[in-house]
Amino acid sequence: MSELSLHALPLKGLWQLQHARHSDERGGFARVFCQASLASAGVAMSIRQINHSVTRQRGAVRGLHYQVPPQAEYKLITCLRGEVWDVAVDVRAGSSTFLHWHAERLCAGDGRSLLLAPGLAHGFQALSDDAELLYLHSADYSPAHEGALSVHDPRLAIEWPLPIAQLSARDQQHPFIDASFAGVAL
Repeated sequence: MSELSLHALPLKGLWQLQHARHSDERGGFARVFCQASLASAGVAMSIRQINHSVTRQRGAVRGLHYQVPPQAEYKLITCLRGEVWDVAVDVRAGSSTFLHWHAERLCAGDGRSLLLAPGLAHGFQALSDDAELLYLHSADYSPAHEGALSVHDPRLAIEWPLPIAQLSARDQQHPFIDASFAGVAL
């Protein structure tokens, strides 16, 4: 088995990465990112920024965020502690899955990550207290190029597994999608 294997998920440009886990009496080891492995699967991703988040309360939601060109980005998300329900929403103009969403449960130590291509919005719900995520980004964060969707948008109809216990004031302000939203041109 290679150190990283990619498995396509229902949205084009959304993959589950399975990390080969090596364990012995000392503990464990897994490669979370390998540019060469991703390139061999057709994904050209280099790391520009690494972020870390801790979400204290079970049921809290973060998202749904994305960046537009020229700062559109790949995101690789790995759960370091606890458990989350990780959501991707297709916001790419002209995509056959435009405004469809897909979610995967990520758990610390499960050897899995999610890789989102540019044009996919990202959010998650903490399924445990103190859920901790590591994000690898292919572009620098740029407030001028950020877009966001409301986690409550009826047009998306995301089925959050728990009642939303907490949402930041900033995330509460994200708009519902209106008829003029044609998506992100990549």
